[in-house]
Amino acid sequence: MSSNVSSAMPDASAARWDRAFFGHPRGLNTLFFTEMGERFSYYGMRAILILFMVASTSTGGLGFSTAKAGAIYGLYASMAYLSNLPGGWVADRIMGHRRAVLVGCILIALGQFSLATPGMAFFYLGLALIIVGTGLLKPNISTMVGRLYKTDDPRRDGGFSIFYMGINIGALVSPLVCGYLGENVNWHYGFLAAGVCMSLGLVVYLASGQYLGTVGTQYSGTSGDKRLLWRCLLGVFVVIGIVLWQDISAAQLSDSFGVILAVVVVAFFVWLLTAKGYTAEERRKFWVVLILFTGSTMFWAAYEQAGSTLNLFAERNTALHAWDMPVVGQFRASYLQSFNSAFLVVLAPVFAWLWIRLGKSDPNSTTKFSIGLLFVALGYAVLIPVAGGTGVSPWFLTLTYLLHTIGELCLSPVGLSAMTKLAPQRIGGLIMGVWFLSISVGNYIAGRVASVYETFPLPQIFTWVAISAMVLCAVMVVLIKPTQKLLENE
Repeated sequence: MSSNVSSAMPDASAARWDRAFFGHPRGLNTLFFTEMGERFSYYGMRAILILFMVASTSTGGLGFSTAKAGAIYGLYASMAYLSNLPGGWVADRIMGHRRAVLVGCILIALGQFSLATPGMAFFYLGLALIIVGTGLLKPNISTMVGRLYKTDDPRRDGGFSIFYMGINIGALVSPLVCGYLGENVNWHYGFLAAGVCMSLGLVVYLASGQYLGTVGTQYSGTSGDKRLLWRCLLGVFVVIGIVLWQDISAAQLSDSFGVILAVVVVAFFVWLLTAKGYTAEERRKFWVVLILFTGSTMFWAAYEQAGSTLNLFAERNTALHAWDMPVVGQFRASYLQSFNSAFLVVLAPVFAWLWIRLGKSDPNSTTKFSIGLLFVALGYAVLIPVAGGTGVSPWFLTLTYLLHTIGELCLSPVGLSAMTKLAPQRIGGLIMGVWFLSISVGNYIAGRVASVYETFPLPQIFTWVAISAMVLCAVMVVLIKPTQKLLENE
């Protein structure tokens, strides 16, 4: 591998004429199926994680309280996405995006196999391995998708929508497979299925990597960067040692992490907006990154309660028996986790076509983010009238997930694409890490909301979530014109 970064996007010129995968570069096929395997792994595990933690030990669960399970869930999900920030830096400076994705696949598979092994030590080890693996894989595979295209390639947003459909095919099937095995057979079998699918994604990545050309092989690090990495790893091990020695509770650890997360966000954006070595145009784009980061954080804080608060609502307040089926038996709460992905698989091609069809009338990223926040707020508004009861029809959650899906398609693939357009080439992985940092903060907030599931009335919780999303939607609408002025080519 070369240690120098080329001045132009690798293979972008060739990719412009490459239409082997549904009119898109053939390398998209490789990344499509690799990400599908990773998302099967993640969403399959997510569908049963909090249910496994709160299940009694007599049924094979961990027997955690809802407050403890919510804190651990939020901490894990937040750290999995926070790790994308250093993961992007490691790829940019140390090993390149291609190798980072490879290592990430291996670590995630090992983490799922660890969760499939009984014992509390294996449970926490599995979460830790998945956190690190996700940090190496997620920002860098998305960056590689962006580098298959030139910045002005009209297929770019459509390519991300197709890539996003691959994500959701994996996420559609996994809750059904892992949920069925976990809730009906054995919790650990659900985690085992997640590990097997990640392993299949790894095989695809290795077998078809040649279609990526030189995309993802460049990095620009020095020996000093490697020394910094080892020092950071040493610091992490020291922190882990202190946590184990002091016997810190999940709630205390989650509270401390929340403070650290806030400091990281503030410090990062202060550095990004004031650091030397960037042009005036790049700094204007960084302000747009901050605006989109804020909108994304609120969206994911509401949306990512699907695996925690809404999952518990499905299990405890929803009349799941109404959808029992003769062949598969009792309808389980984890199955509802596939609904969002089912809607995405159907609607993603529609939105990919829509953005291209609109042409010059295509709304900018801030407008699409506003629409996304509106729909996630409406999804919670639907639940407010019925949240205080039991035996709620599953159709209410179905409608919520449909509204959230529409919001997600207006925000998530568009956000991924926007980050690759706004990022200077030399810090592409780092800026993509910023996108996942917003998801990290959102996941942390979602987990904290789940931890008070039994403390506050559900109608009150859902009302505050809906109002918060609606307020920020209004703020984003106000910022549409200012962001247009900040960008010359959005």
